[in-house]
Amino acid sequence: MSQVTRQKPDTVYFFGTCLIDLMFPQAGVSAVQLLQRAGIKVIYPPAQTCCGQPAWNSGYRDEARKVARAQIALFTKPIPIIIPSGSCAGMMKTHYPELFSGEADEAQALDVASRVYELTEFLVDVLNISLTDLGAPIEIAVHTSCSARREMGVADKIEQLLGQLQNVKVLEQAYKPECCGFGGTFAVKQPEISAAMVADKTMHLRNTGATQVISQDCGCLMNIGGAFDYQAKHENKKPLNTQHIAEFLWERTHG
Repeated sequence: MSQVTRQKPDTVYFFGTCLIDLMFPQAGVSAVQLLQRAGIKVIYPPAQTCCGQPAWNSGYRDEARKVARAQIALFTKPIPIIIPSGSCAGMMKTHYPELFSGEADEAQALDVASRVYELTEFLVDVLNISLTDLGAPIEIAVHTSCSARREMGVADKIEQLLGQLQNVKVLEQAYKPECCGFGGTFAVKQPEISAAMVADKTMHLRNTGATQVISQDCGCLMNIGGAFDYQAKHENKKPLNTQHIAEFLWERTHG
């Protein structure tokens, strides 16, 4: 397996993810803008689709490989692959090696896996990015996805970035490391359990007194934000805004 240098590269690939493409396009645009402002050329292969995680999580290995192979064929240059999602990054970095073990194209899969970076990890560990806060004072809460925390090991990166913003105060919620209940296909297969989990998560986030919730995973944002909207309409509870870290950083640091 090749190893990606942690020296600043001139060019990177950007893997946009399905949810950013379909639901949160501005998060993807903001991530690219952050990279470009740092002097990085960003290549976005237009034929990219899903990373294969839904099929993988559902036990459909052959179908997952078919989808994953289409992505592997797009990222052939020996440059980093930046992914604004701990979940999709975790799939490609952690599970591609297992998915392609013993396959004819195992080497290509291992090479791609070795070049994957979650966005906040890349901004902190490779670019050592420096941020200047231009926004008004705000109190926020942070939700770190299970994949970012456990598969990618980058739970601390999002708050290292936020720590540079002098007008942003991060409020700590109870049971912070716990899952929001999304889990991709888990929310479909176990809707009652998923709903109970997101009810707990939104309660703890709301109890902080924050006005906004920031995360690096759009699946979590969709789940948490949807729950907040439902609770505001049907339970007369206070809603909170949700936003991807890339969009939040760009808005606060772009003059």
